[in-house]
Amino acid sequence: AAAPRAPGLTAPAALSLQFYDEAEARKYTQNSRVVEIQSQMSERAVELLGLPEDRPCLLLDVGCGSGLSGDYISEEGHYWIGMDISPAMLDVAVEREVEGDLLLADVGHGIPFRPGMFDGCISISAVQWLCNADKKSHSPPKRLYRFFSTLYTALARGSRAVLQLYPENSEQLELITSQAMRAGFTGGMVVDYPNSAKAKKFFLCLFVGTSGTLPKGLGTECANEELHQAKFTNERTRFRNVKGKSVKKSRDWILEKKERRRRQGKEVRPDTKYTGRKRRPHF
Repeated sequence: AAAPRAPGLTAPAALSLQFYDEAEARKYTQNSRVVEIQSQMSERAVELLGLPEDRPCLLLDVGCGSGLSGDYISEEGHYWIGMDISPAMLDVAVEREVEGDLLLADVGHGIPFRPGMFDGCISISAVQWLCNADKKSHSPPKRLYRFFSTLYTALARGSRAVLQLYPENSEQLELITSQAMRAGFTGGMVVDYPNSAKAKKFFLCLFVGTSGTLPKGLGTECANEELHQAKFTNERTRFRNVKGKSVKKSRDWILEKKERRRRQGKEVRPDTKYTGRKRRPHF
């Protein structure tokens, strides 16, 4: 694992930033757009973990970087330990006084914690880096298997690992999932907003010891409708024209977020015909 991939970068450009130096680490953490994206993906990853609501949990954050994803974990009342290969990113996390514990490590060498220690694991934009052979001695399949097999051991039975990633292609995605299943995990890929070029996100949702029901991806209801009624609905046109940018603030996005908060037991205002409607400007 490594520092999270900078949004919007192509694969070759992102490779050059695989391990951030001090200047890049600070720039990354101070970018408001990056912070917003990290927070959204962290919220979604924690939601997919399906944690119990009656007690705090101990989570592992793989590729924690400067602690942006850990901030959300702390806000939800949970404890966490973060691992990252970039000293510069961890230095920023220390300066930010994050609440989690930090470990400088290459997860391709394995997860160095005792069996059953964690109630869950999240990872934001990091696991795909294990597919790269940065040294002659690196074998991506072996590094992935070492990561997944030791992660499986470190997680409590019945828990989950949710790994958000940016696969370069279908072959890389197959390599990652096959090594996870070989290590003993069950589960599969959850894809949010599959019809949006920019809002589309991949979450590898893995179960430990039990085969759970794979959660549905956000935006899939619209996707199914579009397949059958593409000529008779405006849904597809709206998502395609904005290229994912306004999906975040669309009516569908607001309704889905409110529904997630209801499932979390939070107080949410009822849905009305005015939900998601823009207000007129005030003079």
